[in-house]
Amino acid sequence: MGYDLNQFIVVLAIMTGLVFVAGPWLTRIFTAPGHNIIERGTYRLLGVDPAEAMSWKRYGAVLLLSNAAMMLLGYLILRIQQLLPGDSLGRSSQTPDLAFNTVASFITNTNWQAYSGETSLSNLSQMAVITFLMTVSAATGVAAAGGFIRGLSRKSAGDIGNYWVDFTRVTYRLLLPVCFVLALIYVWQGMPQTLTADTVVTTLEGARQQLIIGPVASLETIKHIGTNGGGFFGMNAAHPFENPTPLTNTLHILSMLLIPSALTYVFGSMIANRKQGWSFFAAFFVMFLGFLALVYGAEHAGNPMLSPLGIDQAQTATLGGGNMEGKELRFGIAQTSLFVTTTTAATTGSVDSMHASLTPLGGLVPIAQMMLNNVFGGDGVGLINLVTYAILTVFLVGMMIGRTPEFLGKKVEAREMKFVMLAVLAHAFSILGFTALACVMPSTVDSLANMGPHGFSEVLYAYTSGTANNGSAFAGFNANTPFFNTTIGLAMLVGRYLTLLPMLAVAGVMAAKKTVPAGPGTLSTATPLFTGLLVFVVLVVGGLTFLPALALGPIVEHLLMLSGTTF
Repeated sequence: MGYDLNQFIVVLAIMTGLVFVAGPWLTRIFTAPGHNIIERGTYRLLGVDPAEAMSWKRYGAVLLLSNAAMMLLGYLILRIQQLLPGDSLGRSSQTPDLAFNTVASFITNTNWQAYSGETSLSNLSQMAVITFLMTVSAATGVAAAGGFIRGLSRKSAGDIGNYWVDFTRVTYRLLLPVCFVLALIYVWQGMPQTLTADTVVTTLEGARQQLIIGPVASLETIKHIGTNGGGFFGMNAAHPFENPTPLTNTLHILSMLLIPSALTYVFGSMIANRKQGWSFFAAFFVMFLGFLALVYGAEHAGNPMLSPLGIDQAQTATLGGGNMEGKELRFGIAQTSLFVTTTTAATTGSVDSMHASLTPLGGLVPIAQMMLNNVFGGDGVGLINLVTYAILTVFLVGMMIGRTPEFLGKKVEAREMKFVMLAVLAHAFSILGFTALACVMPSTVDSLANMGPHGFSEVLYAYTSGTANNGSAFAGFNANTPFFNTTIGLAMLVGRYLTLLPMLAVAGVMAAKKTVPAGPGTLSTATPLFTGLLVFVVLVVGGLTFLPALALGPIVEHLLMLSGTTF
């Protein structure tokens, strides 16, 4: 166990250290006055004016329409895939419902996959649709965070910046350079990066085996840097071509946390209050450690139903111990637990183990983190979601002390709270509403690999993952049906845009306000006390909203397991 804890400490220490590297760079991206030659050429090509000051309505409309156009382009490519050149394996086009689900998934930074990548997509589709949408969806989220922070930092302003400038700079100055360097490391570690579709090798037994290959390394970089998570292969990051070594596994973890953690530094810098940024980082970190401890403790303890059978689940120098079902032996309990926590905390969705094989309490962790959707969260949207709860916290505290709530020196009034509650409730209604609808459909049973509470957890996990724009799943759940492709696709769109756009509205409204001087009743939001209150509100609101659903799934499954029943 001591070795496991050392792994956690080292990885999280490196993650914290990278905040001081990525944070200042991101701040310069959002605040630098000039544009380089590539950016200016892009603006001319798009026909946009980089000097245009956009209101939150204009900013949100451009974001929405540009995403819709790229979504349509991806849909057309997937629908005519079999007619396009360059696929020696002759893969067929996706059906209308599956193509809709796929493009909705990747434009919303969800990367839910109701298909297996190596059998369903050509190398052209992997690059022109999947990798492309991974890049632009990540850039969209980070750009929105830049506009959001800028709006909160301004006083008596009518705009929150220019979307095209934020989007272009994030793409050229952050995503592409980092992905290029990381891809070279991944190729060095053994990931394929080729336009060849497959290769035939001779196994140790003398048999001939076909191996699917392609531009894997380039996809893997933006997959994790962009908190996307979609796999080139159906096995995702458990596949040796996507995750060949413990080093790549560690780099995957660090990549997922890089931008979400750095944005707390950006927030503090742009509002000229570094303590505020570190307060948000502390909230992220505390919640992350709590969930990591829960999943590691559950998986390290193993399955109590095996103990009466005389099976030793203790960890030793030669035995991994714990619940090793569905896990890579080369990563073990510690690396797997850290990966599980990271991929659902940062709403990435990449997996290096089968989440359906986690213990009931271990499986509760990824579901609960996606339900909260602000334990670091995805690129850009994670910070926005946490600020949503920060505003809710100051509102609740203000109501308790009988004072008009204030956030960053500006009064929080009814209009802002309506937008905040729209963002909070849209997330919950999407998860619970679609889950309820699926549970009353007789055909849902045909898609389940397990019955009882675990079967319910499979459905709950699917819509939670879609709405939270995560993309991971409980393995065994067949989502490739017209009903699930359509409803999960709609859940992904709701989870992305009906939570993001209201908070851009909050930024626009706050930007237009004047600051008010702090009084004796003003609650400072840059203190350990507020950090504790923020975490408390997140957990209480999340608990009150989702605990009944969790009780029907992983909680009751855990209790039944203790009594000797499994599913």
